[in-house]
Amino acid sequence: MNSSLRHRCGSRTSTLREVRRWAAAEQVPAASDGISLARSVTEHVRRTGKHFLPDRLLIQLSEIRRRHSEGRPFLDAFLDCALDKHEGRFWNRTYLSLPVLELLMDGEHQSAPSAEHMSTLLISDIVRFEIKAAYGSGAGPDSGRPDEATLATRLRHALRLATHGHSRPEVESLPSRLGDVSRARLEDLADQLPRPPATGTWGWFDVTVQPVSVLHDEYFFIRVLQAHEMLFTALAADVRAAITELRAGRPGGAAERIDHAVALFERAAALFRIAATVRADQISAFRQFTQGASAIQSEQYKRFEILCGLPPASRLQSAAFTSVPAVRGEAADAGHDSLARACRDLRGEGGIGRAEGDRLDAALSRLESRHQRWKSAHRSLAVRMLGDERGSGHTDGVPYLTRCLENRLFWQLGTSG
Repeated sequence: MNSSLRHRCGSRTSTLREVRRWAAAEQVPAASDGISLARSVTEHVRRTGKHFLPDRLLIQLSEIRRRHSEGRPFLDAFLDCALDKHEGRFWNRTYLSLPVLELLMDGEHQSAPSAEHMSTLLISDIVRFEIKAAYGSGAGPDSGRPDEATLATRLRHALRLATHGHSRPEVESLPSRLGDVSRARLEDLADQLPRPPATGTWGWFDVTVQPVSVLHDEYFFIRVLQAHEMLFTALAADVRAAITELRAGRPGGAAERIDHAVALFERAAALFRIAATVRADQISAFRQFTQGASAIQSEQYKRFEILCGLPPASRLQSAAFTSVPAVRGEAADAGHDSLARACRDLRGEGGIGRAEGDRLDAALSRLESRHQRWKSAHRSLAVRMLGDERGSGHTDGVPYLTRCLENRLFWQLGTSG
């Protein structure tokens, strides 16, 4: 038996041993939060793909969740994601392990980061994952890794984004191929990036990639999508804050928050440059196992949209919002507020001067423009990756994204972008 096969067999045995231990226990010590179980299951998932987990293992995990997850929120969230396919409720949130990531951002937990900082941690993890894989064996979960040119492009874009776009000579000087770059140099670059704390609940960060396949690019793809979700979480927070400023009669403060959102959109658009390094053959290979999970189900993107302004009835009744019933319900709530509504009210009350009004209008126009550019970049990426294929959210793919270019955030204000 070769070493790779022995390692895979040993990993499987270790996973099953940990699962059996939890399944057989009448009572698990209160101090055990389940991270050891989650790590074992994650290792197994990454060697088989979540789509291919055996029924026996899934049934045991279901029983563990029923008996032992109460009072263990991280374990409950982890198993909620791990069992989504088995229980027939696979969708975007669980595919991306968002319930676990959101617990890490809960202010009640130690070292809770902002959504914007979480996006940086996710991109930094991409860099470390790719460097580790580049010097791996090429077997198992590292098979199908990108060629040197693709890897160089991917790392360059990821490093730029993880350093918030600041000029870094050591990043810009990376050659187009990494064959002559030492492992030490790459690891030194990675060591300069933010990383999760090594204490507290942060061990759960490492189990938030549950790929459906064993293809290399799926890990990378999941992290990119997670980073997008975090940026739209931060964008929604900016818009909420801008609404609060307007309701308090502070249009200048609102403009500042809107301009911060504009800057975040630049980062969101930059993520498409990283995503463009996903190879079409790999995404086509694992995409067949992700049916049911789609970006159209992104609650944070739709939440950002309704906070900017209530969409027309035709969009609220379309698949864009029927795919996110919780957000659609928020939009229908009589108490729902939006940036467009707050702007109209403040102007109607005469609570804004000309100079302040011009500044606010300019900020709104910038946000509208960045949003349009982001949608255009999204469509261009879909054209390259999907071609004529239908969308995984049961949309018609690229034609759907083309129609979305007609939507405007501030259509009620007549703001152009």
